[in-house]
Amino acid sequence: MTRTFPLANARDLPFWRRPVTLLFLMAAAMPVAFATWSALLNNFVIEVAGFDGSDIGWLHTVREIPGFLAVGVIAVIIFMHEQVLGLVSLVLLGVATALTAQFPSLAGILTITMLSSIGFHYYETVNQSLQLQWIDKLRAPKVLGWMVAAGSAATLAAYLLIVTTWETLGLTFNMVYMLAGGFTAVVALLCMVAYPRFEAPNPQVKRMILRRRYWLYYALQFMAGARRQIFVVFAGFMMVEKFGFEVHEVTGLFLVNLLANMIFAPLMGRAVFSYGERATLAFEYAGLIIVFLAYGGIYYFGWGVVLAASLYVVDHLLFALALALKTYFQKIADPGDIAPTAAVAFTINHIAAVFLPALLGYLWLVSPGGVFILAAAMAGVSLFLSLLIPRHPRPGQETILSRSDPAPAE
Repeated sequence: MTRTFPLANARDLPFWRRPVTLLFLMAAAMPVAFATWSALLNNFVIEVAGFDGSDIGWLHTVREIPGFLAVGVIAVIIFMHEQVLGLVSLVLLGVATALTAQFPSLAGILTITMLSSIGFHYYETVNQSLQLQWIDKLRAPKVLGWMVAAGSAATLAAYLLIVTTWETLGLTFNMVYMLAGGFTAVVALLCMVAYPRFEAPNPQVKRMILRRRYWLYYALQFMAGARRQIFVVFAGFMMVEKFGFEVHEVTGLFLVNLLANMIFAPLMGRAVFSYGERATLAFEYAGLIIVFLAYGGIYYFGWGVVLAASLYVVDHLLFALALALKTYFQKIADPGDIAPTAAVAFTINHIAAVFLPALLGYLWLVSPGGVFILAAAMAGVSLFLSLLIPRHPRPGQETILSRSDPAPAE
């Protein structure tokens, strides 16, 4: 990847070497490692390492520290091209995932999780920046929807193998982690060799920036990070701890999520394109309020496993609408702000993630249902904030409170 290629001339390349194709490859490679790690995690830490609710909370707190420090990407891209950093981070994620089962203790799992998390969060920060720079605004909602579907399709193959072969072939945690992590690392290495470095027409600001006019985007990112932690940390943990799900059953639930994403993610991209960011985000947050309240009802009223599994799928599907947050920022941002703001936004998104899982881990020991009621309240705050997005956001019209020329007629 020594040759630099102007983004404007990318149409002259074969289809398989174009920037969007590279984005699709990375979108497919990353979830194979990360989603497999997630699918096996709860069974691995309970069955092998003997984790309780407090331990899992601390694990996810450690996992989110690199996300909180994602602003460091700004310093790294001074010396390293964004595309190179993204692929190097993807290699780190893959290698660390492959080695996860080699350290079956609290200290070992926390250490390897920290390494894989650095790879994941730095990749995600750079990937978001590249997506918004390389995809034009008109096509972005639909293309991002298809990228979500591509990631789901790639992971689907891995999960099908786990579900169908875990018991029949006597697979182990180590075998599956090695295969999934190795796949991601190899794809990233091949991308380094096969693709030139693409240069976007707008040079990125290589320092930390905080702009007052992006305040709503920052607020939505903060709430999204806090709310999502509860789902990521405790929804899956509930399925194993309360209902006794085994590895192939947890993975089967992930399979259903993947199939739903493959079908609905492109439709969600079209919904953002047709109805705008305000309507789709409001729909997401209203749905999450209902889902989290129902999660609480499982503990307070003893509702059963079928409802819990159904809510898990709906919960996961609603989170896919978060692509609207990306396109909202793309519409209001100065072109040179995309890379530094992506890094700042990732840090803001992970402020709550650094302390919330550990604190809620202790609440979980006392009142698991209370954790989900708190998540519903957070979704309510997000709903209120989403209603401040204009129907047609643009620079100078970032919120409905902005003092600027009125947005185009709806």
